[in-house]
Amino acid sequence: MIMEALLEQKEVTVNELSDRLGVTGKTIREDLAKLEEQGLLLRVHGGAMLAQGDQLGILSAKGAIAKHQGEKAAIAELALSYIEPGDIIALDGGSTTLEIAKRLDNAPITVVTNDLNIIAELLRKDEVRLVVPGGYRVRNMLAGPEAAAYIRGLNIRKAFIAATGVHLQYGFTVYTNDLIDYKRAIIESSERVYGVIDHHKLGQSALRTFASLGDVDAILTDAGCPSETAARFREAGIEVKIEHGDAGGQ
Repeated sequence: MIMEALLEQKEVTVNELSDRLGVTGKTIREDLAKLEEQGLLLRVHGGAMLAQGDQLGILSAKGAIAKHQGEKAAIAELALSYIEPGDIIALDGGSTTLEIAKRLDNAPITVVTNDLNIIAELLRKDEVRLVVPGGYRVRNMLAGPEAAAYIRGLNIRKAFIAATGVHLQYGFTVYTNDLIDYKRAIIESSERVYGVIDHHKLGQSALRTFASLGDVDAILTDAGCPSETAARFREAGIEVKIEHGDAGGQ
């Protein structure tokens, strides 16, 4: 598939895709145009490249961390308002959850995470009890059946999860299979689940669904979220909390 080829190579040509998929260049160009309309890729001369560096649901470069930095920081501030002293929380892997970790006080709290960047951030905070599952490394994440099984044995109060896209029909989605079981385990083991999603990802979808809208208690997003988008998700039965800076979330 076109997106799988892009995830492997980051940039592909029409000729490469045509040879790989056994279809005409005209068909490839039509498919690229549709995927560009969905915000999944950017067409360049003779081919296409990924639209977002973090479409794997995994940080692949410093650029992915920097993308939409202001929105991610605002969402992190909103997420902090849901965390209480002595809490047991799970931080899913991602750039927005990393912003949450950066803003956590060095105070007694338990944090469960599989993100190596978050682990590195929290190691400096000796009052934070850090819980890390086993598993194998997938870029900056720990994944695999061991990690998911470990999570299912925990009692987590609040989970903050990341996604590549959140869609009214397809729910919370990512491109890679590697982390789906782990994400499901977090959701199943948590009393409350919050999706920390910048507004650019609302209405978008990726290849694979790991959670329905009903599996998540609320979406925490930034002030760039259009009111009509928030209304559609609320009508679908999920709370949407928006960070408005000094005005607070709503």
